[in-house]
Amino acid sequence: MSDQDDLHRHASTAADEVVDLCRELIRIDTTNTGDDSGPGERAAAEYVAGKLAEVGLEPRVFESEPGRTSVVARVPGEDPQREALLVHGHLDVVPADAADWEVHPFSGEIVDGCVWGRGAVDMKDMDAMMLAVIRQRLREGRRPPRDVVLAFLADEEAGGVLGARWLVDNHPELFDGCTEAVGEVGGFSVTVRDDLRLYLIETAEKGMAWMRLTARGRAGHGSMLNDDNAVTELSEAVARLGRHRFPIRLTKTVRTFLEELSDVFGMRLDPDDLDATVAKLGPMARLIGATLRNTVNPTMLSAGYKVNVIPQRAEAQVDGRFLPGFEDEFFAQVDDLLGPKVQREFVQHNIALETEFEGALMDAMAAALRSEDPYARIAPYCLSGGTDAKSFSLLGMRCFGFAPLRLPANLDFSGMFHGVNERVPVDSLTFGVKVFDSFLDRC
Repeated sequence: MSDQDDLHRHASTAADEVVDLCRELIRIDTTNTGDDSGPGERAAAEYVAGKLAEVGLEPRVFESEPGRTSVVARVPGEDPQREALLVHGHLDVVPADAADWEVHPFSGEIVDGCVWGRGAVDMKDMDAMMLAVIRQRLREGRRPPRDVVLAFLADEEAGGVLGARWLVDNHPELFDGCTEAVGEVGGFSVTVRDDLRLYLIETAEKGMAWMRLTARGRAGHGSMLNDDNAVTELSEAVARLGRHRFPIRLTKTVRTFLEELSDVFGMRLDPDDLDATVAKLGPMARLIGATLRNTVNPTMLSAGYKVNVIPQRAEAQVDGRFLPGFEDEFFAQVDDLLGPKVQREFVQHNIALETEFEGALMDAMAAALRSEDPYARIAPYCLSGGTDAKSFSLLGMRCFGFAPLRLPANLDFSGMFHGVNERVPVDSLTFGVKVFDSFLDRC
């Protein structure tokens, strides 16, 4: 039997387990409501810790607050002198209303060849791949070339304050030697044609500015004239923000991505109409298009307590995202749009990231993908949202998104994130464990 045959034999066993692991994780409700009223991650963390302990690891369980739980374990490598690799995933998920779904969001059912449920792509699929591959490797005595630190984290969906950031601030020793990290929302395919698939590797992500906006005015009776109405002032400011189209600002990552895209589609990159280039990606254009510029979206409004009372205070919350290198410009434009009568404060504020699309780890990703898909070609991209990479970058790590999935050409993958009917194809999960196993051999 050849070395390649042996590699596939190992990975196929992990592929047999990954679907069940993903389904079981989905069935553990880890909804993160953002106000600490959810069930927390404790049950899922204990499940993960048990699976790791079964194969000889000594996972450590950490609670930043009651129920808000993360798990960390170190897998010894063949060469302990080499710099270590962090592989991280989060255990929490955003809320889901079962009435809106075709399949119950916490059932983990397999329907139409897909595992359905909240977290199927964000990101209990990668958690399951991490578990399946590491469990199989350790059962067979196959150590990675270097130490691999596994982190299954709390609270990512609310900014990671009680998960990754808490661990970085309170237990940085867990990540000693880690110079690189891989996490979610990267390594997925975009079909160009039958003999070419782009696999997007996250090398950058926008910064986060969740803001509370407050307007104050003169309270009074709803029947009277009032030229100092807080609701009016706030509404006009929110409308200006929501309708504003920030100017295009090409970062290094986005420029490289667009050049790759124009090359594979054989078209000229028109600097005056970059949106048309991105539109070639179909549904994925929503995700990529948001990385051409800074963005702000209004998400919450609150004012008043009775229909005939003009309140003296009105509040809104908005989700702002800024590109690497353009934070100052972003806030200057936001303040100009808000005007002098609306004040802003942060609900959550976190940095933007960008790293180079090069290096041995990138080569390992490309080779691992090609080992399972000969038509694979990698390209860098900037994530419009944020991940726990922001916290780990504070320890000096280069961070990438690499959760490999070969996806059907017609699947609206970007629409699965925080959407209804979230699901991941079974074939994509089994592909992912094969690639991830190959990647660990090469990293």
